[in-house]
This record gives sequence, C-alpha cells and structure tokens, in this order.
Amino acid sequence: MKRTKITLLALASVLLFSCTAQQNTTSTTQQQAAQNSQNSIDRFADIEVLRYDVPGWNDLTLKEKSYVYYLSQAGYAGRDIIWDQNYKNNLTIRRALEHIYTTYSGDKSTADWQNFEIYLKRVWFANGIHHHYSNEKMKPAFSRVYFEQLLKETKTPLSSEVADVLFNDKDNKKVNLDLSKGLLEGSAVNFYGEGVTADEADSYYANMKSPDPERPLSTGLNSKLVKENGKLTEKVWKSGGMYGAAIDKIIYWLDKARTVTENQKQADALALLIAYYKTGDLKSWDDYNIAWVNATEGNIDYNNGFIEVYSDPLGHKGSYESVVQIKDFDMSKKMEVLSKQAQWFEDNSPLLPQHKKKNVVGVSYKTVIVASESGDSSPSTPIGVNLPNADWIRAEHGSKSISLGNIIDAYDKAAGSGRLKEFVNDEEELRLAQKYGELASKLHTALHEVVGHASGQINPGVGTPKETLKSYASTMEEGRADLVGLYFLYSPKLQELGLVDDWKAVGMEAYDSYIRNGLMTQLVRLDPGADIEEAHMRNRQWVSAWVFEKGRKDNVIEKLTRNGKTYFNITDYAKLHELFGELLRETQRIKSEGDYNAAKNLVENYGVKVDQAIHKEVLARNAKYSEAPYRGFVNPYITPVAGTNGKVTDYVLKYPKTFAEQMLQYAKDYSFLPDHN
Repeated sequence: MKRTKITLLALASVLLFSCTAQQNTTSTTQQQAAQNSQNSIDRFADIEVLRYDVPGWNDLTLKEKSYVYYLSQAGYAGRDIIWDQNYKNNLTIRRALEHIYTTYSGDKSTADWQNFEIYLKRVWFANGIHHHYSNEKMKPAFSRVYFEQLLKETKTPLSSEVADVLFNDKDNKKVNLDLSKGLLEGSAVNFYGEGVTADEADSYYANMKSPDPERPLSTGLNSKLVKENGKLTEKVWKSGGMYGAAIDKIIYWLDKARTVTENQKQADALALLIAYYKTGDLKSWDDYNIAWVNATEGNIDYNNGFIEVYSDPLGHKGSYESVVQIKDFDMSKKMEVLSKQAQWFEDNSPLLPQHKKKNVVGVSYKTVIVASESGDSSPSTPIGVNLPNADWIRAEHGSKSISLGNIIDAYDKAAGSGRLKEFVNDEEELRLAQKYGELASKLHTALHEVVGHASGQINPGVGTPKETLKSYASTMEEGRADLVGLYFLYSPKLQELGLVDDWKAVGMEAYDSYIRNGLMTQLVRLDPGADIEEAHMRNRQWVSAWVFEKGRKDNVIEKLTRNGKTYFNITDYAKLHELFGELLRETQRIKSEGDYNAAKNLVENYGVKVDQAIHKEVLARNAKYSEAPYRGFVNPYITPVAGTNGKVTDYVLKYPKTFAEQMLQYAKDYSFLPDHN
C-alpha cells in the first residue's frame, strides 16, 4: 500500500503516504480548542491520544453496521501479530507490564510509578518497545532496581535476559537503514531469524522465480525467513502456520462479514482473502487484490492483511494492519474529479515519454470515515492510503486511493498556530498558510495518492523496486509520489477543475510548507546528532535539499538569518516548480531503470545527514511549545444492542474514558498468540 501518516509538525504541511501524508497547521478557534479538549484522551511523553468521531454512523442500515462490526472484529483479532512482528520479545514484555499495572497495590504517587505508567503507555502506543516513528528503543525513566521490585511485589514472571533488554543497549533499533551496521544485523524487527544476513535473504528471494515474470508475486510478504539446520526456510503466516491462532480468528470474523456484504463483488473479494489466510498462497493474495480493487460499489470498505513493508529493511515483509471505513459521499464527490483526470496528469507530467503510462486504469479516490483501525495503523494512523502495492496490478487493474477524512479533521481540530508562526518567514507566508494550508494539504494528499502512486511505469525486464532499489525503495517511492503532487499543485489545471479559487496562492502555500518542513521543522522528531532513517522523513529532506541546492545559482530558495533564527524564503515559485519537475523525471527514471546507485546517491547525499546547527536551533525554538509532536487515536467500541429475543437490533458507538482502558480491554479480548511464535 502507499500510505500517509501524520505528526503534529507534519500538520504544518499534510504529506506522508501508503504511503503516508502530512497536514497543514491552521489557526485554532476557541470552539475548536474546546472540541479538541473533549477529544483528547491522554497526554504523555511526546504523545497525545485523541478520539475520532464517526459522522453518519446512525444513517447506516443495520446490515451495513453489521458489516463494519465484523470487519472491525477481524482487524482487532490480528492485533498481537504486529507486536510480535515489531520485536520477538514484545508480547512477553507487554504482558508483564500489563500484569504489573493491573495488580500492583503499592504506592502509586511516586515518581517511579508515574514513570512506569508513562513507559507502558509509550509501549502501547508504539506496539512495542521501539518508538513508533524514530524506531529507537525507548528506555524507561525508572531504575532496574525499581522494576525488579515491581516484578517481585506483583509476582510477575519475566526472565532476567528479557528484563535486561529494557535497560541495556541490545536491540536498540527496530529498523536500521545504516548499511555499515548491517541491514538485518542492526535491526531488531522480527522478520528474520537469528543468523540470517541481508545478502543471504536477498539471494534467497532473488532465486525465487514467479511463474509469470510479468506479474511477479510479492515474495516474502507473509513469512519469517529463518535458518533451520543451516538452511533457509520460510515460516508462513497462515492458518496452521506462524500466527495461525490469530489468523483463525481473523478468518472467523471475515466469514461472518461475507454474510452481510453489500454486493457480490465484496463477497467474492472476501472469499479470496479468506483463502489467502488459509493457505498463505501469494497467488491468492494477488487474486484477492484484483477482486478488491474492482469492488468499488458500496458504502463500506476495508484494508486487511500483511501490507506495508516499511518495517522490513529489505522491503519484503508486510506488517499486519486493518482499517475499516465508511464512504464520505459529499467529499468523495468533490474529489472524484482527480480520478477522472488521472490520464491528463500522466500525459502532462514531466516524465520521459518511455516512462509514462499510455493508459492509466482504474484509479478510484474516496474520502472516507474511519470506523476502526488495528495493527500497524493504530494508535498512530495514516491519513491517506493507496492500494494495492504491486505495480503490475496497479498498471493492469488500477488502485484505490482513500483519504481518511475524519482522521484529518481530528488532526486539524487538535492543531495550534504557535509553531507555525515561529517558523514562517514573514506575514505573507503565515497568511497563505492560515487561508490555504488545509486545502493545500488535502490536495497534496489526493494528488500523491491518486496520481502519484499510479503514475509512471517500469521498463520491460526491470525487476520490482524492492529487488532493484532495495533498502531505498520505500523512500524513493514516497518521494516520487510527493513530487508528482508538488508538480501539479502549482498548476492552473486545479482551478480549471474547480478544486481551488486561486491556484497560484494554493501552490505557493504548498511549496512554502513543504520546504519549511523538509529542511527544518520535521527535525523536532530527531534526537540531537541522529541521522534520518524513517522513509518519509528521508524523502521530504532529499526532495527539499536537492531543489535548494540546485536552485542556489538563481537564488530560488534563500536561507535567511534574523535575530539568530533561520528561515527559508522561496523567491521564484515558477522556477521551483521546474526543479520539482526535473527531480520527478530523474526519480521516475531511477525507478523505471532500477538504478540502485543513483537511488543510493540521491538518498544518502541529500536525505540522511542532518545540518546539526539547524537541528539544534529548531529544537531550541520548538521547546517553548507544549503541543505533543505525535498524535494518535483510540477507536470507538462498536457495541451490539440486543432486543428481547436476543437478536441484535442495532450497533452503537461508545468510547473509552482513557487510553489505558482501551489497551487493557484489547489485551483481554484479542490476545490469541503465545509470547513467542
């Protein structure tokens, strides 16, 4: 999938995509502030947890609500999978921490206990002991001695070896992209067994030929690669295989969902998804994706499976996720115009002629209302999604692009304007951001998902990006989609289509916010001295840094210093538009030709290293703001209401009072896997 995720600073400019997208910071009225206060569930460390509303829920029929309920239960059933995928000891640690939390009867007013609570909440939010965004291991603020006391007083079993991991430097990075440390040797993610090297894994999958080379299977997507008796073998995630107990529960609820689908195409797609989960067969996964992308009618849709490969440094393994959504009819109608114009955008893109698609097919775009999220999509969530991920399916059958409307709205309501005022260059930049920021963000998300990920084609005989571009594939794809959006955001075509009333002003705001975020504000997510490793952060920096450098001769973007503070000011938006087009053409060439060395040079030279002076300055300027850098969500409880005869007559939405309440409820209801798998 191509997905778009969001953080508070990214709200200064919505742009991550599954891709993951970011969103512009807008001014917050007193009414919005009050609503945000009601929607805020918890705040700890660098996290704020919100609730999202589900407008239109009561307009659904009982059958539609049942469909949402069953799909949501299927999503939650696989929750433990993402924990185990993220790190081999995560389930053991989570259960130990939860047992302490629910049984400890000692003094809970101490700083040590409060630090324990904060650590547990951070682990819940990240689906493991590594930070959800930086991938760094999160160290407790309480001592090992205090932890031993908690274990003893609550009679919580936990081996010393596992307890040590919380405090030592072992398995410090969930996903390591520093080649010098070894992509697998330096990564704690649980996709590969002990002793498996990157070269061995690459060779293993390179020798795994698909029956149809023109339609390659997503090899390695749904398995753990391990060594048994010195020989590499896959532990497939399927019924009867690895994660089988949870997958059987997923299948149970998907079977129920099949009985209440809105149409036959939905039922057929679910049948293929069930077959895939039963067998683990990757041809069934492709068949399902084709059926799913063609099931465009109906009010309810979903994502479910092993989908995004961001957490695999080699780009093979899919993290488990689920999103269940309801169509937002009003916004979908407004944005449908982009889907209908997909061929125009392709024809008028700056790509080399041989890299353009002659026939862009089946790109559907909807704004949706999220009803539930699980796995890799929760509590930290994408705001935009484009699926399926297989390039050949997208070329032959099309794709679905969605914008998670109620999630974006919840982020907007939670955003403040303080940071924006701190980092904009002047009053005009601030005015444009406040007037057009939200619109520019939504359009960039839509263009990134609908046009960006659907654009371009790979040359005949060239392998898939995970084979050719390897560890750089994800950031190159996200940067490519970002560039498509940036190129067309500064275009009168948007006004011609009725999407904006002033295309130039919207485009200027989009460029201001992207450069500001790519060169400065996103750095608040990094610790001092750190390199950039997250794929989306890398792409935003390499895109911004490349155009900044290439525009130096003409002073397209000037770097200013006032009162010891750095600002970036765009002096020539038309020239910057040309530079974005030039970089887009080269990025597509790299993908189309599978040019690994060019991808490596682009990312390593522009996207990894951080200007430490600017980083130090940004952290200092940001320190005075109290807003959390990261936000995520609790889900509503979709609760059946039974009549006197015991039959369900309705489903109502209820919300947890606290973040801890929901996490403990999920642990109670959806713990289907053993500690180690």
